[in-house]
Amino acid sequence: MKSLSSRFGSFEVRDESILTFPSGLLGFPEQQRYVILDHDTEAPFKWLQSVEEPSLAFVILDPAMIHPGYQIDVPADALAEIRAEEREELALAVILTIPSDDPGRITANLRGPLVISHQTKLGKQMVLSEDFPTRYPLFPVSESPSPTPAQVSHSVECQI
Repeated sequence: MKSLSSRFGSFEVRDESILTFPSGLLGFPEQQRYVILDHDTEAPFKWLQSVEEPSLAFVILDPAMIHPGYQIDVPADALAEIRAEEREELALAVILTIPSDDPGRITANLRGPLVISHQTKLGKQMVLSEDFPTRYPLFPVSESPSPTPAQVSHSVECQI
């Protein structure tokens, strides 16, 4: 099928690559069908693109890449919703927030991971306890404050 994206333009989607989130995603319950697209760069990020709404896409990442100890318990009702019989068939992803004014301050929502069954092509966004942050920084935040204008040197080096 043909799909349209405001970021990627028109592209072909095989029916077997469409993921369905029966409950939708938080804030978007009516958008249930998505496809995972690779990012253009060498970065480990991927896009979760709605096949129904061209402007709806999320940057996602495997949480093991940023938080090796991150583990969640998937309750039986969630497994039933995505018709997963074994936890080994599940993939886990987290949604990233990339501030447009400072892309270096990317955060991951560890409280709302996506659980996806590759067997059934069904997924669910979990809502975990407050023990997990919604804005887990991908990169360490510098402890040193930004220099003030008085601290910045304005020297010019001339070479002849």
